[in-house]
Order: sequence, then C-alpha cells, then structure tokens
Amino acid sequence: MLTGKWSGRVGHRKPLMRSARRCVFGGGVRFTLPNILTVSRVPALFAIVALMYGDFRWGATAAFWLFIAAAFSDWLDGKLARSGGQVSTFGRFMDAVIDKVMVIGLMVALVNGGYFMAWRTTAMVLLLCVIGREFIVSGLRMVAASKGVVVEADGGGKLKTFLQLNAIGWLLGWRMFVRDFVEGEPGLGMAVVHTTGLVFFGASVLLAITSGWSYWRKHGYVVRD
Repeated sequence: MLTGKWSGRVGHRKPLMRSARRCVFGGGVRFTLPNILTVSRVPALFAIVALMYGDFRWGATAAFWLFIAAAFSDWLDGKLARSGGQVSTFGRFMDAVIDKVMVIGLMVALVNGGYFMAWRTTAMVLLLCVIGREFIVSGLRMVAASKGVVVEADGGGKLKTFLQLNAIGWLLGWRMFVRDFVEGEPGLGMAVVHTTGLVFFGASVLLAITSGWSYWRKHGYVVRD
C-alpha cells in the first residue's frame, strides 16, 4: 500500500513538471544564447530611443554604442546558432521580425527627432514607402506560406538591411559628435558624416523599393487567384 501510494504521487508529478517546463520556456521554445541575443534587441530598441531623446550629456553617445552592440548581436546570434547547431524556427522567425521592428522603429525616431534636419519631410515620405514595402512583402510571405511556398530573402533584401543599419549608425554618430564632442558650430567633418548617413538612407529606400518589386514579380502569383 505504501509503495502504491508513493508511486501514485510520483506519477502525478510528471505532468506538472512538464507543464512548468513549458511555462518557463514559453510553450516549448528553447531560449538558447542565440535566441536570448535576438530577443534582447527589443528592450535595446526602447533604450536607444530613450537615450536619443534624453536631454543630458553623453546620452547620444550611449545611444550610438548601444545601437552598435545591438547590430553586432544580430551578426553574433546567427553565427552562434549555426556553429552550435542551435538554428530553430523560432530563432529564424524572431530574428526577421525583430530586425524589421528595430530598423523601422529607429528610423521613425530619427525622423521625429530632427536627425534629417531640412530633409525631415522628404525622409518621412520615403520612410512611409519603406513601411508600405515591408507590409506588402510580409503579407506576400504569409499568403505564400499558407500555400506551401517559401519566399526566401534574396540578396537585395539583405543589402537593403545592411544599408539601413549603416544609415542609422551614421546619423546616430553625427548626433553623438555634435552633442558630446564638438565645441561650437559643427564643421565640414560633421557635414560629411551627416551627408553620408543621408546617402545611405536614400540608397536603402531605393533598394527597398526595387527589391520589393523583385519579390512581387517572382512570387506575386500567390495572391492572384
């Protein structure tokens, strides 16, 4: 009787332990180091924006270097996942989504924060084009997936993201130097840094539109029936 009693208790504990494990790991998702690095870019986004709008010395510098760390983590999580055999569907999905959220979020903050100066209105119009492109391509991917068609990221899309990150980095760097390191009126060097950021932004918008059109030409058939 004693053995049966204790064996019954042990038997009842196993489902509870499995249930607790699912709660801890978000429904069976393994939070490996690459996944943790990926998800960490969400709070990093909020921190960067808060620092961008903070009216205190070294805030712009902290925003710049935190962005560099977040961008580096984007490269590092993929490298660790591949080298450690930890590539997962969750990781691929979250990496793609969080990258878009971070890039679009920071670009909105740049436009609203006056980083484009006299080009603010133009930058907002172009940014709306980029946002529209992301919605169209993401929607195309969802419809394609429902039909068993995989829409892989092409070279144009990856280069677009690279240019966007460079645009954000140069513009954050410009504000960092102007606020925290340059005394008096910014000179020619700061104008060059700012212009470089604008050029990267313009190139990224052009590539966003052209690569979006390329996606539509190749896979638009999935929404034409």
